[in-house]
Amino acid sequence: MSKVRIPSTVFRVALLVLVAALIFAPSALAKSRHKHPGGGHGKGLSITKSPFGSVDGKDVDKYTLSNRRGMTVAVITYGGIIQSLSVPDRRGHVDNVTLGFKDLDGYLSPEYVKSNPYFGAIIGRYGNRIANGRFSIDGVPYSIDKNNGANSLHGGFKGFNRFVWDAEIVNTGRHSVGLKLSRTSLAGEGCDPSLDTDPKCTTGYPGNLQVSVLFTLDNDNNLRFDYNATTDAPTVVNLTNHSYWNLAGEGSGDINDHLLRLNADRYNPVDAGLIPTGELAPVAGTPFDFRSFHPIGERVRQMHPQLVIGRGYDHNWVLNRAPGSTNFIQAAKLVELTSGRALTISTTEPGIQFYGGNFLDGTLYGTSDRQYRQGDGLALETQHFPDSPNKPNFPSTTLRPGQTYQTSTVYGFSTVGGHHH
Repeated sequence: MSKVRIPSTVFRVALLVLVAALIFAPSALAKSRHKHPGGGHGKGLSITKSPFGSVDGKDVDKYTLSNRRGMTVAVITYGGIIQSLSVPDRRGHVDNVTLGFKDLDGYLSPEYVKSNPYFGAIIGRYGNRIANGRFSIDGVPYSIDKNNGANSLHGGFKGFNRFVWDAEIVNTGRHSVGLKLSRTSLAGEGCDPSLDTDPKCTTGYPGNLQVSVLFTLDNDNNLRFDYNATTDAPTVVNLTNHSYWNLAGEGSGDINDHLLRLNADRYNPVDAGLIPTGELAPVAGTPFDFRSFHPIGERVRQMHPQLVIGRGYDHNWVLNRAPGSTNFIQAAKLVELTSGRALTISTTEPGIQFYGGNFLDGTLYGTSDRQYRQGDGLALETQHFPDSPNKPNFPSTTLRPGQTYQTSTVYGFSTVGGHHH
């Protein structure tokens, strides 16, 4: 009688899921509680400033936030980029777990500008895609850059990721340290007619937008983002952070064995241009079902039409929250079993974009001088849905004078397994 051979990939996936099930007892999977007090220079907390070069004659600074548990977060004023984020593994070994570059030249190189993966940056004025670079508010049409095929992506050719922001160290009390970045996004940003396709953009985004992002770090390894904006004319706003994560360590290889869980029963299918069709499709029975932990690489190569379009995962998941509610809910949890590092993301937003680094093509070499190839990092971007200005059934992204845009997201880092749960 012939022996039945189990393919190694199938065995590995089964083993990962089994180990995860053993590690994550129900108590460990309980919804994480984030403290949201003020913050300041409490025990073990610090923030330092150092020069990081210049862009177009403007100085760029690096602010490093640190806590007593060995976590450090480096934010540069160019693009509000998280240049590095280092946390201990279950054995106490500290690694940088986000993709980026060791100096400013990396973010300004022709190779980076051409591929534009938005490593670690603040994304705006509108995160994600707007179909055909066109939308209307109150019947008034607006046109913006088509910098992603026929569509606009992440604010256009010069989005928030390519400006130098003003920075201020803020006193957030005893339990955290805070850095506030701010800028004025002028009416007309997001339209460069010299670079647009036919037809040319003409208006850009309406309204002068006063925008700020407050970064706070506490001693529980929580990094919090508070986004705030006001406008003097009706406009659309959708802000997020575009960090790429590899919990095994930046430059260590792909993230296919990372385990991911998403708190979402539905997702947004997309067309060939990665624009949502408008449907809120159930994840059940599809490779998009991450309601329980799955290795990222387990189903990514399946012959599913949506995976073919995106070259993998590049979709918005509709978070499980009551319509109109903006309370903090857990959106995602990411775990790397070898190091034991875990990332829990909680947010007030209605959606989260999971992008698997599908377009990293080996042309960029990161902080550790190692090559970034497809799938060497993943982004989990809390947000309103893509193309919301053109989808009346999606939660609105319109901001009007007298209103305040306010959203928050917390990235909580921890370890699982061993002696550190």
